Amino acid sequence: MAVVGGLVRLARPRQWIKNLLVFVAPGAAGVLLHATVLWHASAAFGIFCLAASGTYYLNDALDAEADRRHPTKRTRPVAVGIVPVPLALALGVVMLVASVGLGAWLAGWHLSAVMGAYVAVQLAYSAGLKNEPILDLACVSAGFILRAVAGGVATSVPLSNWFLIVVSFGSLLVVTGKRSGEKQLLSESDTDHASVRQTLGLYTPSFLRSVRTLSAAVTVSAYCLWAFERASEVHPGHDPIWFQLTIIPFVIALLHVLRLLDSGAGAAPEELALRDHRLQIYGVCWVALFAIGAYAG
Repeated sequence: MAVVGGLVRLARPRQWIKNLLVFVAPGAAGVLLHATVLWHASAAFGIFCLAASGTYYLNDALDAEADRRHPTKRTRPVAVGIVPVPLALALGVVMLVASVGLGAWLAGWHLSAVMGAYVAVQLAYSAGLKNEPILDLACVSAGFILRAVAGGVATSVPLSNWFLIVVSFGSLLVVTGKRSGEKQLLSESDTDHASVRQTLGLYTPSFLRSVRTLSAAVTVSAYCLWAFERASEVHPGHDPIWFQLTIIPFVIALLHVLRLLDSGAGAAPEELALRDHRLQIYGVCWVALFAIGAYAG
């Protein structure tokens, strides 16, 4: 029973909130409530949950030694010996292979290719890119981007260029904030950064702050252009400004996130989404305005 419980913890169900990105493309296109689209998006969500948990199994098996030196990761099931390393490795491989096969079953080779790309990036990250500065940020950001792309591919929704830019630089912002939070956490626990994650010793606080500023600036600019583009596509010749109004809660939420990241609170981004009530309120306002623009006609 201890091993079973450890395997459940190792899958990190709380992290599955990231996979909600697969619903963004069909939701923004105004077709998410169509039965077939909703089914395909939900199935893609489940497939990504399987793939993401598979990568956690692999990462924790490969990072067991480093995790034992981390102030919070040392309690992970593999690090404490509850789940044997060979078992975690075997299950991780099976889950990743299954996710690629299920992608082909759901939406043909297009989704299978997206899942294959996700698996390849995660394997490359675990094999060594996590120790390469800049490339480690790119790999983690790519995981978010591929989730959003998978949602469009699974539901046959074309992806706007501005949408992809928003997702790309928004992901980079979150990942950089995560690294800043990890550095602060290790500093507070008086732990050597490089002994836990090599790249953390190579990133200076000023560099990470610069990347966050750049990412936020591009994200806001691209989102504004995307909002105006969606307004002209959904309401040609008639502009009720609902999409443009979504810029307000989007920017406020982004500024709120920037403040939290600057204070070092970004080590666990999923916790912000689940526990920060201000961020949730801004999110609800954004969803309401966007839904009116996309679905009210």
